[in-house]
Amino acid sequence: MFEWIKFLFVAFFLSGGLLMACSAVYGVYRFHFVLNRMHAAALIDTLAIVLVILALLLCTGFSFLSLKLIFIVIFLWFASPVSSHLISRLEVTMEPEKVKKECEVEER
Repeated sequence: MFEWIKFLFVAFFLSGGLLMACSAVYGVYRFHFVLNRMHAAALIDTLAIVLVILALLLCTGFSFLSLKLIFIVIFLWFASPVSSHLISRLEVTMEPEKVKKECEVEER
């Protein structure tokens, strides 16, 4: 009975992570401006990674491998925002007119 409950939790977390990753891909595909694309990808990737790693933690049990998976999550939590910030800063630096034009609000 315990194995079935564990299997259901693992399946739930894996399918949730897959759903979040698919929504990030859709957001990246749908938006045209590069900063909007990055925003869609950066918000979802952390949640998708956490759900998949949590499913792997439940699947493998608590061991030294679990500690490695937790370190992977911590590393990705630090690396993802920093890389997104650097890429968006490069975009703003390289094409400031385009960024200003995309960020303007139309007055009615």
